[in-house]
Amino acid sequence: MHKKILAPLDGSELAEVALPYAEGLAAGLGSEITLIHVCNSEKSEDYHTHEAYIQKMAETIKQRVEAEGIKVMSAHLVGHTAEQIVDYADREDIGLIVMATHGRSGIRRWVLGDVASKVVRATNRPVALIRAEGARPDVRETGVVRKALVPLDGSKESEAIIPHIEELASRLEAEVVLLHVMAPTYFVYSIPGETIQMPFTPEDMERFKAKAEHYLETVIAALKNRGINARAEVAVGAAADEIIRLADEIQADIVAMSTHGRSGISRWAFGSTADKVLHAGNTPVLLVRAPDVSTE
Repeated sequence: MHKKILAPLDGSELAEVALPYAEGLAAGLGSEITLIHVCNSEKSEDYHTHEAYIQKMAETIKQRVEAEGIKVMSAHLVGHTAEQIVDYADREDIGLIVMATHGRSGIRRWVLGDVASKVVRATNRPVALIRAEGARPDVRETGVVRKALVPLDGSKESEAIIPHIEELASRLEAEVVLLHVMAPTYFVYSIPGETIQMPFTPEDMERFKAKAEHYLETVIAALKNRGINARAEVAVGAAADEIIRLADEIQADIVAMSTHGRSGISRWAFGSTADKVLHAGNTPVLLVRAPDVSTE
């Protein structure tokens, strides 16, 4: 599933913070790594400089992972950055894109909401986004994913992440913590058409909690059948806030979630819950697009 890992670079040290994660994942999953750099024009004065840079980075990584038998390649492309990354990933059947959420070159800046956001929105490939601030350069030694937080809302869309986390957890011997977040209130329409929030009754909340716990236990049972250590948490509040809180509390190495999912009240989509987790959280995020969802 993740046999090929693509790591986009822009020539900056900030973008390179994703490399230890790509190397660690490749070592644990038996994947090959391709480094990619995109230049806006072959006539750019930096074209040959960037071409030499990406080749040098590939050679450097080859030396670091040579003993593990990891294949390392590089590609230097021309065009729109996000489009070239997405097209290359499709063309080469990339299993996982690993990139920093910040990076700077002499021409453009990669920030959440620019290249990383466009790649996530446009690709059907899983994307692991590593926040430049707070990235761990020692992940190769300490373990790239020792504990993964997986938010689920009970929908098939949110469960699109499960096959990916099964492979990661089984191959990397990681613990999986499932999280279901219950909303404490619901929306009602009042005269003259205004929307107000009403709290659920304690009885309602107990019923919702029991249902959520039962659902998560069925997922845990399937994970344990694959030899994966898993447990569940049920929280009350805003989904993104609770995901961020628990990720910090349990010191998760990654938050793995679908970019789409539905609950009775809210929709998880890039730009809402996932977007807030990326902006306000402190943990790398693995995003997987739910199937049968348009990328346009």
